[in-house]
Amino acid sequence: LFRSREALFHFSTLFDMLEAILPRDIQERVLIEREIFGRQAMNVIASEGLERIERPETYKQWQVRNERAGFRQLPLDRQTVEMVKKRVKSVYHKDFSIDEDGQWLLQGWKGRIVYALTTWKPA
Repeated sequence: LFRSREALFHFSTLFDMLEAILPRDIQERVLIEREIFGRQAMNVIASEGLERIERPETYKQWQVRNERAGFRQLPLDRQTVEMVKKRVKSVYHKDFSIDEDGQWLLQGWKGRIVYALTTWKPA
């Protein structure tokens, strides 16, 4: 149940984002919805064990997982972060957001984190 609820929140955010930035009738949007987001959603909801490839977990869960596996998180490059923030604010849709949490760069839509980026190296 938890997995289905999280998948619903995640994928409804992605579809909402597409609705706001791409016309419904263009082929690229149809391709993204069906072949990328649709397949990912089906994999999360309907697959188990080795068949399940997608694992939508929070970035904080990945933090713990990577640290347990012996990796060390690297700091974000300040210049790159500032450049990305300026670019998103000046060019992208008003509901896109870029934020930071520790050494994570967070990409969001309407206040919901969609993707979290960071770098790791073996400790």
